[in-house]
Amino acid sequence: MKRRIISPIAAIAASGLILAGCSTSDPEPTGTTPGGGTVAAGCEDYAAYGTHDGASVEVYATIQGVEADQLVATFDDFTECTGITVNYVGTQEFETQINVRVEGGSPPDLAIFPQPGLLERIVATGNVVAAPAAVEANVDEYWSESWKQYGTIDGTFYAAPLMASVKGWIWYSPSEFAENGYEVPGTWDEMMDLTATMAAANTSATYAPWCIGFESGVATGWPGTDWLEDIVLRQAGADVYDQWVAGDVKFSDPQIVAAFDTFGDIALNPDYVNGGFGGPESIVSTSFNNGGLPILTGDCSMHHQASFYEAQWPEGTDVSENGDVWAFITPKMNASDPDAVTGGGEFVAAFNDNAATAAVQAYMASAEWANARVSLGGVISANKGLDPTNASSPIGQASIEILQGENTVFRFDASDLMPAAVGAASFWTGITDWVAGTRTTDETVAFIDSTWP
Repeated sequence: MKRRIISPIAAIAASGLILAGCSTSDPEPTGTTPGGGTVAAGCEDYAAYGTHDGASVEVYATIQGVEADQLVATFDDFTECTGITVNYVGTQEFETQINVRVEGGSPPDLAIFPQPGLLERIVATGNVVAAPAAVEANVDEYWSESWKQYGTIDGTFYAAPLMASVKGWIWYSPSEFAENGYEVPGTWDEMMDLTATMAAANTSATYAPWCIGFESGVATGWPGTDWLEDIVLRQAGADVYDQWVAGDVKFSDPQIVAAFDTFGDIALNPDYVNGGFGGPESIVSTSFNNGGLPILTGDCSMHHQASFYEAQWPEGTDVSENGDVWAFITPKMNASDPDAVTGGGEFVAAFNDNAATAAVQAYMASAEWANARVSLGGVISANKGLDPTNASSPIGQASIEILQGENTVFRFDASDLMPAAVGAASFWTGITDWVAGTRTTDETVAFIDSTWP
């Protein structure tokens, strides 16, 4: 199969990113599509999607910047071979604007949902259509049953998985660790001992062992929920985690309160945060994109963020075991505990049953799309047809192997699974108020519990 990039990275326009197919010559017919049309030379891998000359499909999502450019590039050959123009629109206000567009009667053709809870809420409006057979066939072939269930609401399959992430990586500077004799911690207590050592050893006025950023537009607070989820899974265990997601274990439960206290030992300690930005009060105003960058200037030593944070490091940053930055998974509470990780993912749902919409949705659920996107760098997927060596770095390869592994205790991001009124609202707001000092732990968990539908 050819993998030719037809045009430069698409320009970012006010309304989003626009990708249009182009060709320098008329392709030579070599076969037929399912509908009886001809298949151009080099387009055999796209024959199953048919030809739809003149059709356009809008894809709407949160993805922006470099990652948006790379998403757009995955459709170059698809557009040339199918005739479908893919118009990508990215917005940081997705969680709000998808509701506005649906309620206003102008939903996109396809939307990439970052939370199953938000997907469920939009499905409840009756505007999302069930996934067509071709999409379901790809998901059945390339994804695990659990991933399919995340896109299934009340027994109906709506949304195919797309990209994924392994959360809970602790980013650090290998050279700093080597120069100071620091070792990667194997347990939580060892990590806290290392944190105390770092705080005592570096007396710079701008330094703190940890740097943390919660700011993310209307989604501000989600990095804090990731922290808490990692702690609950490791400290209380997978069964409690599942009950917490289902609402059977309340936020006010002592086991969840204990997780807040454990996170607070870092996030609320002015000796431990927020390197390069200020004290704990600066966490809320520091963007998640910039949160880990003080590692490169020596103003902090560790940053908790998912595998996708690799894309936030400046161009030229060497992400490797002996490079500028590297990462280790958030440690276990006890050395004898099973390996456990949290992760996230995205799901592609359709708002109409047009043939071109179905073709784009099926392509995005395929192993071909996953390998094309991951090869461009910065992201990973749990697609079983993905070759881990296509990942842009060893971190990406390690994350894919974790997702594809059979022995890892994996749990989907809890806030993404909770009802949207909690997971994409009060949990974000609550933990933001908590770290800013405007709510106590007891007030925070009571507030979040009060919003559970």
